[in-house]
Amino acid sequence: MYDFFNFFGNILGYLLWFFYTLIQNYGIAIILFTIVLKILMFPFSIKQQKSLAASSRLAIKQKELQKKYGNDRLKLQQETQKLYEKEGVNPTGGCLTTFIPFPIMIGLFYTVQNPLSNALHLSADGINKAVAMLKMIPGVGANFNAQYAQIEIVKHFADLKPHLTMFSGDELKKIESFSHGFQFLGMNLLDTPSDGANIFGTLFRSNLWVIPVLCLVSSLVTQYFMMKMQPGMQQQEGCMKYMFYFMPLFSAWLACTLPAAVGFYWIISTLTGFLQTLILNIWYSPADLNAKAEAQRIALLEQEEAKMERIPAVSVPAETGKGKAGKNRKPKA
Repeated sequence: MYDFFNFFGNILGYLLWFFYTLIQNYGIAIILFTIVLKILMFPFSIKQQKSLAASSRLAIKQKELQKKYGNDRLKLQQETQKLYEKEGVNPTGGCLTTFIPFPIMIGLFYTVQNPLSNALHLSADGINKAVAMLKMIPGVGANFNAQYAQIEIVKHFADLKPHLTMFSGDELKKIESFSHGFQFLGMNLLDTPSDGANIFGTLFRSNLWVIPVLCLVSSLVTQYFMMKMQPGMQQQEGCMKYMFYFMPLFSAWLACTLPAAVGFYWIISTLTGFLQTLILNIWYSPADLNAKAEAQRIALLEQEEAKMERIPAVSVPAETGKGKAGKNRKPKA
């Protein structure tokens, strides 16, 4: 799993580095990066919108089934499945769009955790030599965080530059330029808001506490308004309903224990997702989608009725009395 997410982070790193070279600021690069991802995911969001609209359309029929088969759980499940198949609705159709931000968040973590390999794409041999050398420098090795070794090199590049002889002159220039771009609104996006072993005891040691707090608040507020705007969410079953309550808390916890750049991405992703929902409600209003679906259903019924009327009735000729008599007449001797 590590190799997969690290590979994914390497791919995302190219896109993030592209925006960084344009702006020279990691925070703004993350904003542009997130907007582009939202645009690429827009077709899947349309599919989710249609799935939510269909769920709200079927809500009344589902309640009728619950009244009728409430005491027979198996029968209720069977009839509900038949209803979904008849209406062409996938009850988990919106799960993909809900789950996708999570692997992107983890992939971005590996991009941030390993900036030399996944953002600057320096050679693995040079990076390994640099990490091994830094552990032996007096005054540095004792405070060296092995988990974020590449971040340590970027954060303290000015002090470590004389020791980084394994990199070429061009590579050193790239690292130096990169090390200046992580300050955003008075925060260093390479720092971690808290210590994972003591979250509440270390969370407020710097101004980075605002990152996990905004992660939680933005997620909860966004989910609340989305539930209001899209009643179909309230009828969602399975993963959808579970994720709406789980993801805000989980994202806040991750934002506490990972570099601030990851939590910052989640905040921007949540806010742009909310903006996307507003746009979808204008272009793909659940009321309009349901009205079109109902019109199509009525049109199909009318077509079926028209076909039935065009089928000629097959008449069976009645047997005459003469025929019957002829059949019953006995032959003469």
